[in-house]
Amino acid sequence: MKALICGVSGQDGAYLARLLLSHGYQVVGTSRDATVTNFAALQRLGIRQQVTTVSMAINDFRSVLSTLEKHEPDEIYNLAGQTSVGLSFEQPVETIDSVVGGTLNLLEAIRFTRRAIRFYNAGSGEAFGDTGDVPATEDTSFQPRSPYAVAKASACWLVRNYRESYGLAACTGILFNHESALRPERFVTQKIVLAARRIKAGSDERLRLGNIDIQRDWGWAPEYVAAMHAMMAAGAQRDYIVATGRTESLRYFVEKAFANFGLDWLRHTEVDPAMLRPSDIPSSRACPERAQRELAWVATVDVDAVIGRMCRDEL
Repeated sequence: MKALICGVSGQDGAYLARLLLSHGYQVVGTSRDATVTNFAALQRLGIRQQVTTVSMAINDFRSVLSTLEKHEPDEIYNLAGQTSVGLSFEQPVETIDSVVGGTLNLLEAIRFTRRAIRFYNAGSGEAFGDTGDVPATEDTSFQPRSPYAVAKASACWLVRNYRESYGLAACTGILFNHESALRPERFVTQKIVLAARRIKAGSDERLRLGNIDIQRDWGWAPEYVAAMHAMMAAGAQRDYIVATGRTESLRYFVEKAFANFGLDWLRHTEVDPAMLRPSDIPSSRACPERAQRELAWVATVDVDAVIGRMCRDEL
């Protein structure tokens, strides 16, 4: 089996590559310019030499088509595109183009080649918007509240349309927040952990955050890529929510992360109004029962364990 991972240099791409290699796959990973990308996450996992890396511009149909024709993958995992909610407010065109346009290019290229390729698309729980006290299911309507969420919702509908209209084996994993030490610091969870580590080491800085009352479902990224592979193994015929089913506030995450370093978070943090987003989701809750029932996938690492593991990696 040969897998093509679009966006292999990111957190999920690296963990997925490691998982697929352990199952005996040949893994080809793409980056916009593979000649200059350092693939640090693959290096950190010790698998850089086992992954064939190629240049592909996901928003260029010709580039996508030529990559599929050259490497003839059995499975394609689309993890590429702009991945930051906050940055999507500053770069809405790039976000829509890379996520929606990129997904459409891959689906069209699969249809054009007429090969039996299974396709996985990386969705996001952000597409549901504010769920309040009612956990979202796969049948919950999308109510996106950021350009990133709009893009992910649109890409999900594209996948469903191609599955139903052309019979493609295509699915979307609607993943809620999932973290690890491979997260770059522009993601708030890693920003918190790294700041706590520096303060513990003697830094007198103060951690500035936006709205710390938002509530999210946080899971462990290496577990979530196993759910991606399970969807493909099941035939890539349905969309699935991937989450822990437990939601906590960002305030809770900060408190626990600083406590792991023996610090009182109240002494080292402050809320900065300038960091508030134009719109945000107060609460994001998920019901992962379909994945548990049909894929036999269950998250075993909850938010407390996620925080502990991220902090231990930095220690």
